[in-house]
Amino acid sequence: MINLSNKISNLIEQARLQIVRNVNHIMVCTYYEVGKLIVQTIQEGEKRAEYGKNILKEVSLDLTSLYGKGFSVDNLENMRNFYLLYNYKFENSETLSRISEFQNSETVSRNYIKDSNSYLSWSHYLILMRIADIKERNFYEIESSQNQWSVRELKRQFNSGLFERLALSRSKDKLESLSNNGLIIESPEDLIKEPLILEFLGLSEKAAYSESDLETAIINEIEKFMLELGKGFFFGGRQVRFSFDEDHYFVDLVFYNRLLHCFVLIDLKIGKLKHQDIGQMQMYVNYYDRYVKLPDENPTVGIIICKDKSEAMVEITLPQNCNQIFAQKYQTVLPSKEQLKHLIDNN
Repeated sequence: MINLSNKISNLIEQARLQIVRNVNHIMVCTYYEVGKLIVQTIQEGEKRAEYGKNILKEVSLDLTSLYGKGFSVDNLENMRNFYLLYNYKFENSETLSRISEFQNSETVSRNYIKDSNSYLSWSHYLILMRIADIKERNFYEIESSQNQWSVRELKRQFNSGLFERLALSRSKDKLESLSNNGLIIESPEDLIKEPLILEFLGLSEKAAYSESDLETAIINEIEKFMLELGKGFFFGGRQVRFSFDEDHYFVDLVFYNRLLHCFVLIDLKIGKLKHQDIGQMQMYVNYYDRYVKLPDENPTVGIIICKDKSEAMVEITLPQNCNQIFAQKYQTVLPSKEQLKHLIDNN
């Protein structure tokens, strides 16, 4: 009976989620059409800014009297901007025709699932519309939809400068791919973004903390940490022990990435990276490659997360063309987006 109850509960929860998503989707489509009507009406009238403002004021009063909150002049202006920013994309999709199909819920449901952007709500688009750079806006739109980011997570990723941090780790041609396709994980290098932003750990409020403090804080916020790491991660354990020659060794954090089909080992360093740290990670990676990973799995990846590093020291310590071991800096406060953009321009 319990098993049956669980199955019914899961079915109901899925139905509720689908209803919410359908409502959000129809709302987005409707607001797009409202924006389109506003633009067309103003364009066909006088070409003065004051004329447009007066129209929006009158429409706002009419709609508020009919439907209550939600149709202020500012909100109508947002709908107008939504149409102006997204008409190149929406007009060439099946999205808009679905409003007229809404009476046939089965059709809408099927089409809804096929729409890659159907997850995004109006609140998502209100944030996206504030992003001036179209490449950056496209990237966050794709990532929000593919990863089903909440509005809060979208804000967090934008404020942490995810697009800029990924751009700093990639060539100019791959930057174009971020805008068109989002983040595609095809090789270990695709996991790297610098710096990692760990403001959610709350360590910036401490004058000093140990590597154990850092590890514990990460475990306490493991879901947020995996979101920051990127796509496809599963947590395997902390202080995972392996032994040989009667000596015991401990990997700080072990993950598995299902997109790369490999183990990802993480070592935490709160100071400047030393060449001995790289040698230690090399040993960890070699052990996992020889004794842990299965024959059909890809080579193990090792990432050393450190407060500071010398690029020259890392390069000279690692073998040439090494694509298994990486060193990433982290910081415990949100970066300035202006500073990140400046680094991109001068990269």
